[in-house]
Amino acid sequence: MNDPLIIAGTQIRSRFFLGTGKFSSYPLMRDSIEASGAHVVTVALRRIDPTQEQENILGFIPKGCLVMVNTSGARNAEEAVRIAHLGRAMGCGPWVKIEVIADQRYLLPDNAETIKAARQLASEGFVVMPYMNPDLSDAKRLQDAGVASVMPLGAPIGTNKGVLTRDMIRILVESLNVPVIVDAGIGRPSHAAEAMELGAAAVLSNTAVAVSPDPAATARAFALAVEAGRLAYRAGISPSRDNPEASSPLTGFLH
Repeated sequence: MNDPLIIAGTQIRSRFFLGTGKFSSYPLMRDSIEASGAHVVTVALRRIDPTQEQENILGFIPKGCLVMVNTSGARNAEEAVRIAHLGRAMGCGPWVKIEVIADQRYLLPDNAETIKAARQLASEGFVVMPYMNPDLSDAKRLQDAGVASVMPLGAPIGTNKGVLTRDMIRILVESLNVPVIVDAGIGRPSHAAEAMELGAAAVLSNTAVAVSPDPAATARAFALAVEAGRLAYRAGISPSRDNPEASSPLTGFLH
């Protein structure tokens, strides 16, 4: 209650965001969202089919969640803008995660095209949250374009390698006025805690939860790790030292 996350005037109930891809079933996805307590849930537009009453993914997202369409599949700014427009027309609202990926081998985001899309969509009233390579100059360009947050990758999508970009993320946290939300590559709850200890405002995960043996339990573990990491960041992290230092005196205690 004393540490609210406010994005575009909306108070976000949980700093753990959850994606909806790769789950083996929609009921399992729903159970995982509920277990995590996630408020913001991302959905790829191509997975939404409003004509399907029984198998429409939106019907399995718990009420009260904020659905954020992502532009997965967009290869340039024009395609990302088109997907965002389609999502809003389908009733998904103005929140959009811009994802522009032309590189099909490493799946790294195209910052230049992302900035173009962000500038246009922000000017049209969208709540824009772009997925990006953690480059400070590009992050400032996105901030100037009017984004609600930036979402730098921790590691390449789906690798579960953790916060490989930790130094860059720390720089973004220290330098920007918008929230920094770590997205992609977060494979373990400990990775999520680490990102939060760096000062990230939130963490988004998908693959690590969806493909785990028990997605609902894993989702809950991630949510608790995010909470713990945020609390540790606010409390203050003790600095590391090159030389050992005992917590209690090692001499004189027998006299």
